[in-house]
Amino acid sequence: MAWTTAVMLASLVALALIGPLVWGAAADRPNPAAVLQGPSGQHPFGTDNLGRDLLARVLTATRPSLLLALAAVLLGAAAGVLLGACTAVLGRRARRLTAGLINLLLAFPALLVAVFLAVVSGAGAAGAVLALAAAGVAGYARLAQTLAAGVAGTDHLAAARVLGLRRHRLLWRHVLPNIAEPLLLSITTAAGSTLVALSGLSFLGLGVQPPGYDWGQLLNQGLDRIYVEPVPALAPGLAVLYAALAFQLLGEVLAGSAARRGPAPRTPVPTPAPSGPAEDGLVLQVEGLTVELPTRDGPIRPVRDVGLSLRPGEIVGLVGESGSGKSLTALAVAGLLPHGAWVSRRTLRLRGADLAVLPPGERDRHLATGLAVVFQNPASALNPSLRVATQLTEAVRAHRGASRAQAASQAADALRRVALPPALLRSRPHQLSGGQRQRVLIAAGLMVRPGLIIADEPTAALDVTVQRQITGLLTDIRRDTSAAILFISHDIALVGEFCERVLVMYAGTIVETLPADRLADRARHPYTRALVASVPDLAADRDRPLPTIGGAPPDPLAPAPGCPFEPRCPHRRDHCAEQAPPLEDLDAGHRVACWYPVPVAAAPETAAAS
Repeated sequence: MAWTTAVMLASLVALALIGPLVWGAAADRPNPAAVLQGPSGQHPFGTDNLGRDLLARVLTATRPSLLLALAAVLLGAAAGVLLGACTAVLGRRARRLTAGLINLLLAFPALLVAVFLAVVSGAGAAGAVLALAAAGVAGYARLAQTLAAGVAGTDHLAAARVLGLRRHRLLWRHVLPNIAEPLLLSITTAAGSTLVALSGLSFLGLGVQPPGYDWGQLLNQGLDRIYVEPVPALAPGLAVLYAALAFQLLGEVLAGSAARRGPAPRTPVPTPAPSGPAEDGLVLQVEGLTVELPTRDGPIRPVRDVGLSLRPGEIVGLVGESGSGKSLTALAVAGLLPHGAWVSRRTLRLRGADLAVLPPGERDRHLATGLAVVFQNPASALNPSLRVATQLTEAVRAHRGASRAQAASQAADALRRVALPPALLRSRPHQLSGGQRQRVLIAAGLMVRPGLIIADEPTAALDVTVQRQITGLLTDIRRDTSAAILFISHDIALVGEFCERVLVMYAGTIVETLPADRLADRARHPYTRALVASVPDLAADRDRPLPTIGGAPPDPLAPAPGCPFEPRCPHRRDHCAEQAPPLEDLDAGHRVACWYPVPVAAAPETAAAS
C-alpha cells in the first residue's frame, strides 16, 4: 500500500508542478476547426466547444484542483482542531461554552453549510475554499474534543500543570502530540472528500469561474454530451477519483506515524529563585484544609479539617485505606484538584510563602518550583509522545530561564543522580522499564530543586526489589538536598521502616500522628492498631485467616455526627457516636483523635516482672 500510495502521490505532485508548464499553452489554445470532437489520436480525450484539447486541460487542472482542496482542508482542520483540543486545558466554564459551540455547529449538515456559504460569499474559488473550510470545522473540532478528553485526565498532563506550564504550552506540547495520529488520519482522508466537494461546487457553478477551470468545471462542461461522447465527462471524473483515492491511501499509510514534536519552546523570562523555609523552619504548613466535591446526589467532603507540616529533610508518611483522602490532600496542596472541586484552608504555606494571598501567576510559579509530585503510575505520568529530555527540561526552561544546552546538562546530571545513564534522554517512556520510568519522574522533580517532594504511592506498581531501590533513592535525595518528602502509601510496613513520622488518615481526617518507631507497638487509635494488625506476618498461624478491618468506611453523602470510625471500632462507647473527637496531644510528637485511646501494651520484661 505504501509503494502504491507513493507512486500515486508522486504522479499527482509531478502533474501539479509541470502540468501548466508543459500543457498549459495547449489547454488554452482555441481551435475553431476542431470544436467538440471526440477522442482521436491527436486529441485522446476530445476537444471542448472552443476546440481546446481536453487531455491538456485535465492535466493542467491538477494544480488548481489540488491546491484549492488542500487549502480548504488545512484551514478547516487548523480551526477545528484548535477549537476542540483547547477543551482539555480550558477552565470549566470556558470548556462548557466551547463544547456547546461545537454541538451547535454539528447540528447543521456540512455539505449544506458549504453550499449556503458559497452562495452567500459569491461564486468563485476563494468563496468555495472558505465555505468548505468553515463547513469542516465542526467535524474536526468534535474529533479533537473527544481525543483531547482522553488526555485531559492523564497524570502526565497533571504533572505538566504542577510544573506551572501555561495553557498554550500544555496544548502544543502535551495535548496535540498525543492526539496527532488519529487527527492525521482524519485530515488526510478528508482531503479526498474535500476535493470531491470542491469539484461538486465547481460543477454547480459556485467554485472556480471561467476563464479558470478545475476538474469540477471540466466535468460540468462535458456533461452535456455524455450520451454521445462520454470520455470528455468521464476523464475529469476519473481524475477526481484518482486523487481522492490517493489521499485515502495516504491516510492509511500515515496512521501509524504522526508528527510528535511540537514547536520549540518560547524563551522563558528568568524568575527569582523560590524562597526558603519559613521562619519557623517549616517547608509546608497546612491547617484546616477542607475539600468539597460536587456529585449528582449532592456535595461531599472527602477531606475535612486536615492539618500537617513538614520540616526540611523530614520524611513523613501518610497512610490509610483507599478513599480516605490521602491523594486528594496531596492534590489540594499541589493545586491539582479536579475542576469543580472547592477547597478552603486556614493556612497553606509552602517554603515561607502564603499561597492564599499570592496572585494566580505567581502562585503557580511558586508551586512549580517549590514542590514536585511523583505519581503512582509512571507509565501514565510521563507523556508518551515526548522524549525524556523534553520532559525533564521543560520546567527549568520555563521557570529558571535556562538555555537549551544548560537544561540538557542539568537533565543529564539529574539522571545520574537517580542512577540512570544520560543516554536515556533520547528515549521515550515506552522504551523504559517501570523502575526506570519512576526514576525519570523523580529526576524531573529534582530539576527545579524543590523544597517538598510529594510521592503518591510511588512504589505501588513495582516489585519488592525495585521498591527498595526507589525508597533508597528518595532517602539519598533527602540527605543530599534537604528536601522534605510526603510519602503516601498503603504499605504500613514500608512506611514504618522508611519514614520518620506517620500521619494516619481515615474518612478524610487525620486520626493519629506519631513517630514511625511507635507505629508497630505504641499506636493508640483503634484504626491505626487495626491497620498494623492487618499487615501479613510470616510467623503467623497459616491455619487462621488474615486479620481484616470489619465493616466499611462511612458514606460521604451521609456523615455521622460522631467519630467516623465508631461503627467499625471494637472499643466504641456511647459517647463515640455523639461527637467527633478532636486531634489532641498525648505526649511529645504523638497526637490522636479518639475519646478512649487504646492503652499501650506492657513491655515483655515489665509483664514478666509483675
